[in-house]
Amino acid sequence: MKDKAVLVKRVDSGEEASLDEIRELARAAGYGVAGEITQSRKRDSAYEIGSGKVEEVRRLVESVGASKVIFDNELGPYQVYNLGNEIGVEIDDRFTLILEIFGERAGSRKAQLQVELAELQYELPRADAKANLANRDERPGFMGLGEYDEKRKTDIKDRISRIRDELEKLSERDEGWRRERRDSGFELVALAGYTNAGKSTLMTALADVDDQPNHPDLDSTAEARNEMFTTLGTTTRQMDVPGRNVLLSDTVGFVSDLPHWLVQSFESTLDEIYLADLVLLVVDASDSVEEMREKLVTCHDTLWDRVEAPVVTVFNKADLLSDREMEERVETLRYLAPNPVVVSAKEDENLGELVARVKHELPDWERTTVELPMSDDGMSTVSWLYDNAEVLEVEYGDSIHVDFKARDEIIAKALHESLEAEPVPAR
Repeated sequence: MKDKAVLVKRVDSGEEASLDEIRELARAAGYGVAGEITQSRKRDSAYEIGSGKVEEVRRLVESVGASKVIFDNELGPYQVYNLGNEIGVEIDDRFTLILEIFGERAGSRKAQLQVELAELQYELPRADAKANLANRDERPGFMGLGEYDEKRKTDIKDRISRIRDELEKLSERDEGWRRERRDSGFELVALAGYTNAGKSTLMTALADVDDQPNHPDLDSTAEARNEMFTTLGTTTRQMDVPGRNVLLSDTVGFVSDLPHWLVQSFESTLDEIYLADLVLLVVDASDSVEEMREKLVTCHDTLWDRVEAPVVTVFNKADLLSDREMEERVETLRYLAPNPVVVSAKEDENLGELVARVKHELPDWERTTVELPMSDDGMSTVSWLYDNAEVLEVEYGDSIHVDFKARDEIIAKALHESLEAEPVPAR
């Protein structure tokens, strides 16, 4: 565990100051939460909180031996500098904490680039303020602001440009893999939802991790831990849906009040959701109804303008609730989550209904018939159709007639094979 931290949150007058999420974020980052302070008042331009509350935070930090203060607010560089001088320890805000977690958990090259891009986009608008502090000889590196030199802003912009170029190349590679999967008859189902809703556990429950095809974009290392942001990149596995070839992808979880620059930094990872054939929106049903409502709104804000595919809401962790409690949630949240599927990924409860719903919601396959020669090429195509389509009937005679359902891409390829296959020479 890292050092002790004190959590602080300011809300506008009349609002409720909940520290639940920032507490979980701090623990996910490895900090021991040694104290918490909230304040309800208008924003103070110098300190975010009132000067009297700053003194209260300083005394609490001293009494518990904390080495950091984490605000569940976005702080400006002057506020960070002023607070650090008054309290005497390093000051973080909500977004630097999230970026710290991202930086520690980014495993793939793509995730690492996206984290760096987010860090630089957070830093860029603060560069002028740091330059001003540097010109005043006020040690802007003190209390976590980071050292500054005159070239810093230009260097940030140059690095952002290079990262975006590299991410674009990686996105083109990923799009090639998506096309390859679709050309092979696979349909893409994406897991989306608030961080810590149980998406990784659900993926493990729905996929056969011991029988995954050998593909560079398929990964069987998804973590399932009870903490935030265990998944940063994209994890893809094959899902058993009768009559369909389905790949299931898990991506970074959502979190409330994320600024545009942070969502934008992970746009290429979120493409896996935006371009899916079906989205499973996973919600932690063990939360209170109000928490579920807030998280559903966050997810809708992230998804609704970008996703054209059907979205099925999954209420997870049903094992932690009574039937009556679950019924209350389903009824109360019906306007945000119509006809949800209730499951427990941990206990493998009701997963059959979820699989059936996935099959029902996936785009309908077209039905057609192809005629193939009675030859090795023809038999090879029949075998391929069994692997990539739903074969309804096969008739063998002088030629092979196959009646099947499949995606448009598979039908086109089967028709092409029927034309290209070597005919049997006449006797």
